[in-house]
Amino acid sequence: MSHFPHRRLRRLRRSSALRTLFRETRLSPSDLIQPIFVVENEAAAVPVASMPCVSRYALAELPRRIDQIRAAGVRSVLLFGIPSTKDALASAARAMDSVVPRAIETCRRSADDLVIITDVCVCSYTDHGHCGMIANGAVENDTTLPVLAEMAVAHARAGADIIAPSAMMDGQVAAIRTALDTAGFAETAILAYSAKFASSFYGPFREAADSTPGFGDRRAYQMDPANAREAVAEARMDAEEGADALMVKPALPYLDRIAEIKRELPDWPLAAYQVSGEYAMIAAAAARGWLNERATALESLTAIKRAGADLIITYYADRVAGWLAE
Repeated sequence: MSHFPHRRLRRLRRSSALRTLFRETRLSPSDLIQPIFVVENEAAAVPVASMPCVSRYALAELPRRIDQIRAAGVRSVLLFGIPSTKDALASAARAMDSVVPRAIETCRRSADDLVIITDVCVCSYTDHGHCGMIANGAVENDTTLPVLAEMAVAHARAGADIIAPSAMMDGQVAAIRTALDTAGFAETAILAYSAKFASSFYGPFREAADSTPGFGDRRAYQMDPANAREAVAEARMDAEEGADALMVKPALPYLDRIAEIKRELPDWPLAAYQVSGEYAMIAAAAARGWLNERATALESLTAIKRAGADLIITYYADRVAGWLAE
């Protein structure tokens, strides 16, 4: 008589077909959002040196890039704009003829069924590289709010489906919701960068988006990586201010926060951003033969989904969608 229990979990692992049948967490192309860097003053795609296989795209090249993304099965994009001019007041961020409104219109002409999300922050538009207005050498929260609101309305007017405020200014969701509703865009949704940590994993992004701060750092307004309860508080505040969906950024180092926020706020869709540094670590190690890129990327994204993320923003989106289709 066997001394083992009647239930043997390995019975369901014996083959690929069995493992697939009983898989608890599943990735789908519909879960994925592709970030795109759009540059106003470049004529061709320019590779980002610290992010293998990622480029910055000229407006004229957006239709080709959108076709690639849609062909892979991804239907959602997150646009980041790099303007041709910058100033202390982020004037280009609010202009209808600036890079992101033009990119929205280009994307919409290319694919009317595309979900277009736009990042709303001024770090790429200010000559100092910070996410808000500066006074006496510090970022001012309250004077930044109307700037973010104007930027959001410009994006909505151009045709964005979802506004994603990422500046981590207190009250930004409420200010943007009020501005959108007042301007007649009550149907435009808000995906709030709720728990955005002051992370070391953003380095490659700052190269891609020309958004490195000219002085100091962003720790005064982005979250301390050591804080756990604060992340839940930030998410709850954004939900109360009118956010339609919430986000944790970065993803893999903060799986505990993804899980906790999902438990505390189960009625809100939750996104997680696999940021540039997370992507670059996998891609760079794979380029050196130290990791299997496909297997590692899929494992990391599965972990993010397993933790509780409903949506994942990742530079791997179109490639992963292709792998899932095979």
